[in-house]
Amino acid sequence: MTIARATQGRDTRPTPGEVRDDGHDASAPGRSGATLQLVLATLGFLVNFWAWALLGPLGPGIKERLDLSFAAQSLLVAVPVVVGSLGRIPVGALTDRYGARAVFPLVTLATIVPVLTLSVVSSYAALILTGFFLGIGGTAFAVGVPLVSGWYPPARRGFAIGVFGIGMGGTAISNFTTVRLADAYGTRAPFLLVAAILAGYAVLSFLLLRDAPDRVRPVGSAWQRLARVGRLTVTWQLCFLYAVGFGGFVAFSVYLPAYLRTAYGLSAGDGALRTAGFVVLAVLARPVGGWLSDRLHPVPVLVWCFAGVAAFAVVQAFEPALMPVATLALLGMAVLLGAASGAVFALVGKVAPADQVGAVTGLVGAAGGLGGFVPPLIMGWVYGSQGSYAIGLMLLSDVALAAAVFTAVKMGGLVRRPS
Repeated sequence: MTIARATQGRDTRPTPGEVRDDGHDASAPGRSGATLQLVLATLGFLVNFWAWALLGPLGPGIKERLDLSFAAQSLLVAVPVVVGSLGRIPVGALTDRYGARAVFPLVTLATIVPVLTLSVVSSYAALILTGFFLGIGGTAFAVGVPLVSGWYPPARRGFAIGVFGIGMGGTAISNFTTVRLADAYGTRAPFLLVAAILAGYAVLSFLLLRDAPDRVRPVGSAWQRLARVGRLTVTWQLCFLYAVGFGGFVAFSVYLPAYLRTAYGLSAGDGALRTAGFVVLAVLARPVGGWLSDRLHPVPVLVWCFAGVAAFAVVQAFEPALMPVATLALLGMAVLLGAASGAVFALVGKVAPADQVGAVTGLVGAAGGLGGFVPPLIMGWVYGSQGSYAIGLMLLSDVALAAAVFTAVKMGGLVRRPS
């Protein structure tokens, strides 16, 4: 089943010019409240991702303090990623059922518990267990996408979801602030600050968040809806593309501090700061990828992004000098991975059935997170056994090139300019 066939006759969302029963244009660009809901969703994504990424910047310091192996350190920072990824599947289905207004505050409140627990635990086993529950913060993505999709018409949905993707910047804030706060005010400071911000957002979202007035409510149980979504070929096509695009971003954002410290001898603070720069560029590129997809189509945007990532990964595999070659290669990958992530969800917004956007988002988002879980483990294992990151980076290049070819061959027929 192709993407075009999978979506034929299924999207019941209002299209531009369609009039609802109350006589109003359901997709008018000036739809009351859309901008506020986009801002609230983006803010919620950002603060939950900030919490989700707390262990990444602290990883190198924890490794030294507990005398961990590279593989053990990689597992520590990867556990929240995989839990947050898999958790998007049920959370996306719950959002379809009950709406983001109910689910967003609950996800945010649930994230506070592991954040506060991290401020008091110190053993490796306790950190792994707490990191497991910290993954709840990563599920916020599956709440925000259906919320934003419901408030915007198809012609503007790619850009709107791209703007929502700026919430990925929570990982940049984490890299900018976590080590510095811990050094300046004590190891508990970053956790206490994030917990307070999460509590504030939970109250704000409860008071102001609203689902789209014409939200399509799903029929059947969550498991039945997931089974229906899982039978669509489009779902698995999108999963693969997002696993490469967003997964590559997540992998770099959580493992780059350790990579820079090991490969280039940077301090923990300097590595975290440079990683934050990587994340900021990826975040800013995400709405650009959505904007280009609205105007050109997501397929060519994805082909060029994945091809560029493959080329930059080959360059970085030779471990060039940090300035300027490695910096340009890493930042180039940041821009392209961010734009690719925006393009994939621009495609989701165009093709997902209206009453299953949350379920599709959950599965695709899970694939993206899992795509970020595997590379840090591989990089840690390869470096531990070979003393080099070259093999891991060449594997990234191969996967990105495969994604470019897959997109061009399997989806090239979908390219058309929007009317």
